[in-house]
Amino acid sequence: MTDEHDGRAGFGNRLRRLREDAELSGKELAERLGWPASKVSRLENGRQTASAQDVRAWAEAVDTTAEVRDELVADLRSLRVEYATWRRQLRTGFAPVQRAHVVLSHATTHLRSMTTAIVPGLLQTTDYARHMFSGVSKFDGEPKDVEEAVRSRMRRQEVLYDPEHKFQFLMTEGALRARLCPPAVLRAQLDRLLVLSGLENVELAVIPFSTRLPIAADHGFAIFDDTLVLVETIGAELAIRDRDDIVPYERTFNAFWDVALHGQEAFDFIAALALELTPPSR
Repeated sequence: MTDEHDGRAGFGNRLRRLREDAELSGKELAERLGWPASKVSRLENGRQTASAQDVRAWAEAVDTTAEVRDELVADLRSLRVEYATWRRQLRTGFAPVQRAHVVLSHATTHLRSMTTAIVPGLLQTTDYARHMFSGVSKFDGEPKDVEEAVRSRMRRQEVLYDPEHKFQFLMTEGALRARLCPPAVLRAQLDRLLVLSGLENVELAVIPFSTRLPIAADHGFAIFDDTLVLVETIGAELAIRDRDDIVPYERTFNAFWDVALHGQEAFDFIAALALELTPPSR
């Protein structure tokens, strides 16, 4: 049984106690709410995650206090942040996670990505991606399916050439300078960014070290349409689906996007970084 299911079950028990305290049967509560009785059962037994609207309606139907209602909504928002450790996700290798991202990328119409330490996976060259996966594998001390993961990541990039999808990539200068691979590989990666910047549905923006920032750039994140935010930490990946919790990420992205370099300025900045990595002519 997963932690996510345990959390839903615990939340469902709280809803059940409120119903029982109101001396209502599941059928009676369903009638008040205009729901099928099966929905009440699913929520109480943790087989379905409630929405904030569901919780507010439930609280009103059982005539609980505003304080209890607000506490339930706050706890629901925490429950809807899915926490998946990398140890659990990568136990069978890198490739399954990459294949899942292929599906997610193709299902997303508008992707907004902000990175502070690395070039986004959708923009990586084969060699750059290979160094990223190999580095993680060595750090963990466990050999993994690096080559298969690289191939999956490259297949994922096919979506960049679909004009029905829009991409906004926001990178800090630190992400572009990070020496996570040999200089020649990083130079080729920067050249790749210059090529991709020519796609009509791809926008690249760069935040130089000298930029006056609106707030601290604590970590990167990706926003998939307006329904999902993924945040990668050292130990886990957070999946945020509650609309109220997605809004701050959208505001943060927009604030950094507004102070970044775009268009020709971004192109020239990346080109200058690439030039720094060019070996001197003999």
